[in-house]
Amino acid sequence: MTTHISPDSPDNQLLDLTQHEIQALRTRFNLADAHTHQQQSDSQREIVARLPELWYEAERGLQATAEERFIEAFFTLHRQDTALAKKKTLLSYAASISTMVAGMYLKQQRKSVTLVEPCFDNLYDVLNNMGVPMYPIEESALHDPDRIYSELKRLVRTDALFLVDPNNPTGFTLLQHGRKGFEEVVRFCKDHNKLLVIDFCFASFTLYDEKLARFDIYELLESSGISYLAIEDTGKTWPVQDAKAAMITASDDIREDVYNLHTSVLLNVSPFVLNMLTQYVQDSTRDQLSSVREVLTQNREAIRKAIDGTILEYQEPVAGVSVAWARINHPDLTATELQRLLAEAEVYVLPGRFFYWSQPDRGEAFVRFALARDPQVFSDAMARMREVLDRHAV
Repeated sequence: MTTHISPDSPDNQLLDLTQHEIQALRTRFNLADAHTHQQQSDSQREIVARLPELWYEAERGLQATAEERFIEAFFTLHRQDTALAKKKTLLSYAASISTMVAGMYLKQQRKSVTLVEPCFDNLYDVLNNMGVPMYPIEESALHDPDRIYSELKRLVRTDALFLVDPNNPTGFTLLQHGRKGFEEVVRFCKDHNKLLVIDFCFASFTLYDEKLARFDIYELLESSGISYLAIEDTGKTWPVQDAKAAMITASDDIREDVYNLHTSVLLNVSPFVLNMLTQYVQDSTRDQLSSVREVLTQNREAIRKAIDGTILEYQEPVAGVSVAWARINHPDLTATELQRLLAEAEVYVLPGRFFYWSQPDRGEAFVRFALARDPQVFSDAMARMREVLDRHAV
């Protein structure tokens, strides 16, 4: 049995990415967690100035009203008209809670799962802690839309398929080839009676991207007749100091079971938080997410320049998500060792081994950086990191 060691122990051995992120919160340059830590835009500062007004508005109003307004704003921004029209999305206060509900359903129904790899290890940990049998599928099996169906047919032997789109840490999305990638996944699940679970927590970063044509994915899911669970989140998009909301939407055939599990976990999300988040979502609809995207674009360019000519090789993502993934090109230096060296220099990144939840050694060739940071702080972190990398040139 695994025993968790106190993070304050001198013999500390961190066992998952969240434990690393907790350590990073104490570090000058925290580039670990993908939560948003950048400063407010001008229009977002206006929202902050209105917080007392939003508080009392929430206090006077109905919980149902706060929920309806938030869901309408969220799915309007994301152009998911079908999800909005169906009015069956359930709210929680963190994506991990929505994932836990999905895990409870999988456990209750005794379903095994094929989970994409690499992915953030919290998904594996939640399902594993609930006793859900899991098997990996390489993300690369989804890269060629003409081969997705045959690859899934060859590799998936479980009751459910669990994908992350866009994926964390790689930024890969099935939208790379328009609708076809999603259509092939759905066709496979339909033909072979698989439950499809999709984590859309980074989906905001596919909006207003000229290379990606985001469409009404819920219309495809609903019209196909497959069983599905879809998880959404605000925590990776807006700088609201972790005052966030997550969502889970289920197909009609499993909706009642999922609802009953959901109500066993929580009653509601704070109406004040929902009221505040609605303002942020509507603000992003007006500015087409520019306040979010501009910070990420600036920091992404900064990391490209910082690691150019070093032992790190930037991995170009399909979607401009809020994390960067880099390969270590060094005969001896592992992700674990590089993470330690950078942490000693007060730059905290995540080692790739935890993202490869079934074969951790494969992840020793990669590190992940969070990009949703104040650009000046990020620039200072890049300068500090470059000093470390230059000392380990091949």
